[in-house]
Amino acid sequence: MGDQPMRVLACGDVEGRLTALFNRVQAIQKKTGPFDLLLCVGEFFGTTPEAEAEWQQYKTGAKKAPIHTYILGAASQETVKNFPSADGCELADNITYLGRRGVFTGVSGLQIAYVSGREAQQEPAPAHCFTSKDLSALVAPLTSSSKFRGVDILLTSQWPRGVWHYGNNPEVNTKLCGSGAVANLADKLKPRYHFAALEGAHYERLPYRNHVVLQENAQHVSRFIALATVNNPAKKKYLYAFNIIPMKTMDPSELVKQPQDVTENPYRGSAKDKTDKQKTSFSTTEEEEEPARQYFFDMSRKQGGGPRGRGRKRHPDGDGREQQHHRDGHHQGQPKQPRRHPQPSGPCWFCLASPQVEKHLVISIGTNCYVALAKGGLTPHHLLILPIGHYQSVVELSSEVVEEMEKYKSALKSFYKSKGERCVLFERNYRSQHLQLQVVPVPLDRCTTEDIKEAFTVQAQEQQMELMEIPQHTDLKQIAPPGTPYFYVELDSGEKLFYRIQKHFPLQFGREVLASEALLNIPTRADWKECKQSREEEEESCRQLRDEFQPYDFTWEED
Repeated sequence: MGDQPMRVLACGDVEGRLTALFNRVQAIQKKTGPFDLLLCVGEFFGTTPEAEAEWQQYKTGAKKAPIHTYILGAASQETVKNFPSADGCELADNITYLGRRGVFTGVSGLQIAYVSGREAQQEPAPAHCFTSKDLSALVAPLTSSSKFRGVDILLTSQWPRGVWHYGNNPEVNTKLCGSGAVANLADKLKPRYHFAALEGAHYERLPYRNHVVLQENAQHVSRFIALATVNNPAKKKYLYAFNIIPMKTMDPSELVKQPQDVTENPYRGSAKDKTDKQKTSFSTTEEEEEPARQYFFDMSRKQGGGPRGRGRKRHPDGDGREQQHHRDGHHQGQPKQPRRHPQPSGPCWFCLASPQVEKHLVISIGTNCYVALAKGGLTPHHLLILPIGHYQSVVELSSEVVEEMEKYKSALKSFYKSKGERCVLFERNYRSQHLQLQVVPVPLDRCTTEDIKEAFTVQAQEQQMELMEIPQHTDLKQIAPPGTPYFYVELDSGEKLFYRIQKHFPLQFGREVLASEALLNIPTRADWKECKQSREEEEESCRQLRDEFQPYDFTWEED
């Protein structure tokens, strides 16, 4: 594609031998040309007086690193003192501490995920250790995107446990080596290159697959490389040079090419292996999106409860469905081209065209949006408004989708009003990949709009979150650019409450507030999994709801 590759150097434990490392780097650059950056894993600082004196020369500016150098944090209590902040900072000219954990994206688009230190074995975790929450916070924002395919580079100090499965064996004690949490992290992030250290060994594993042959589309391979300590007496390799074109700019067919020596994925073994791995690694089950089957619906017309005397269902797309006729017998206008909705890059349980969609939960289908019964809803009339195409959040919607979503909001408000209810809408753009606008009715005689507003505000404060009130006609895009994680509530008065999610956010927060004693007083229904119905019950609920909503459904047209 003509993209220039990045030239990268990776290094193992430096242990304070900075001059030896940088002399070696300069020799390599003099011989082969300049590199763009140097990535150091393992222990960067030493604990001897000599190492401390050497560091002071770089810290004071007496010496300067000859290349942009990015390092991980402490891997032992003795070196914690060298890192003034957990958030990452420049320690000396050309030497940058990446931070406790996170993602670094260069101007070229190269994406580097990193975790400093060792897996914590106790609570509270020492400063040189990471916790399961650290790893969850790193994984979730990346993998929640439907466009996520993997990261270019993963930097950890510890090895991933079991990385040698199906591959060549390393010269380390495999019974004691590595972290199960790092293995799980590598499995989820699918790095093209994964570097680690701390074991004093050099090990280049055979590349492994990230997909199941004949069952999944081909994906890129991963390469794990462990590096030894700088200037080790056994002269084991501690520097690794490679060229890499960022994944985001690569031709997909080039990216997924499989080398001849590729092996199976070492982290995906038998059921027993998986059970063992879960016992020793981080889990995102508490913080990840609830199973996608919570919400699924259908684009099928065979939904039961057919037309009852008011009109015929308008089919918005020219996609082979039967056309309607005007009274004069002429075809009603049909677009020349089928409407093309945005498609996900991988499986999405919420896109209406998805084959996994449960067919019985759809209440109404428009041109750009549809309405479905929430599986395990708070109340019998708890609904969802979703875009037909693949959009992650409200702020990413195109203008025509926004317009139809507003029409559905208005129709549902009228519907609920006829039943003596007001509706509360909320969206959680966090650990989800497809927009789900939750619509929950609250009986008028249960509480006022002000009660609802106060309940959300107070319960947010109890969890150290500050909900911000935003003007009624303010576009959410003005305060939350696409990609921003947020939680958003819209009251029947038009008032809006907004919270920009910083770190952890309780996934069931919206349900918990509405289910609380102050509002619906059904606390046992806060968890959707406790509210599931049988298939037959769901079908009956939907049949009844379609009939009741039909007089308010703008997608039905008069004969």
